[in-house]
Amino acid sequence: MDKELGATSFQVVSFVRRRSGVRRVGHAGTLDPAATGVLLVCLGQASRVSEYLMDLRKTYRATVRLGVSTTTYDAEGEVTTTADAGGVTEAAVREALEAFVGVIQQTPPAYSAVKVGGQPAYRMARKGQTVELKARPVHVYRIDVLRWAPPDVEIEVECGKGTYIRSLAHDLGQALGCGAHLAALCRTRVGPFSVEDSVSREELERMFDDGTWTERLQPMDYGLLAMPAITLHIEDEKDIRHGQAVRIDEERLAGIEVTPGLECRAYAEDGSLVGIVVFDGESEMWRPRKVLG
Repeated sequence: MDKELGATSFQVVSFVRRRSGVRRVGHAGTLDPAATGVLLVCLGQASRVSEYLMDLRKTYRATVRLGVSTTTYDAEGEVTTTADAGGVTEAAVREALEAFVGVIQQTPPAYSAVKVGGQPAYRMARKGQTVELKARPVHVYRIDVLRWAPPDVEIEVECGKGTYIRSLAHDLGQALGCGAHLAALCRTRVGPFSVEDSVSREELERMFDDGTWTERLQPMDYGLLAMPAITLHIEDEKDIRHGQAVRIDEERLAGIEVTPGLECRAYAEDGSLVGIVVFDGESEMWRPRKVLG
């Protein structure tokens, strides 16, 4: 879905559950209320592959406002510092951004869902408690400057799981010495899912009303297409469905570089998805990781 501004990810899930009548509905990666864009909503069995969808690369279009820092690192928080950013040049911004590309150590915002002592950090922060979060490695594949309109700079970020664009905006401000916060954010892509192909709540409401909403559903394996695929013999298919490990003929592994821990999509001979299997290097057998079909 193309999440609208102001809605929580939970509200989107509740809306889809209520209108679809499907009991098991979840999402694959929270999107803040202040952000818009791609939110993957998983229905039924698709909820079981959400962990794989969360691992997909994500692309964001962000507006960073220089000269103002906030408690939440975005426009929703209280202003903590202000500074004159008039002397900051586009060249300086581009140079500073280079330090944030690659595998970097990033500290999540205090106002985030990261658990501290079993509770979300944002609950502690709202109570005025001091929140100390540890930096953790995240992967930023690229950052492109799309528009320079001081005090704003619009950037596009392609990153991996766990990256906070709010922290990136804050840290950029610190690097430039003027402070900064995230003024606007849109998630434009999650793996093969783009915002252009996503459905708005208003459009989905109409489709629920006229009974055509299922036309917007993607196959469960659509977000797994980057994972190698194996077609199982009928006997192997039965064993996998019953939780048993199997040996797979080499001809069915043609073109696949098999290494210990490799996960593959497994299909029946009729083309239906059976599940996800993983290669056990010690036994040289394939074990079911998730049985889906």
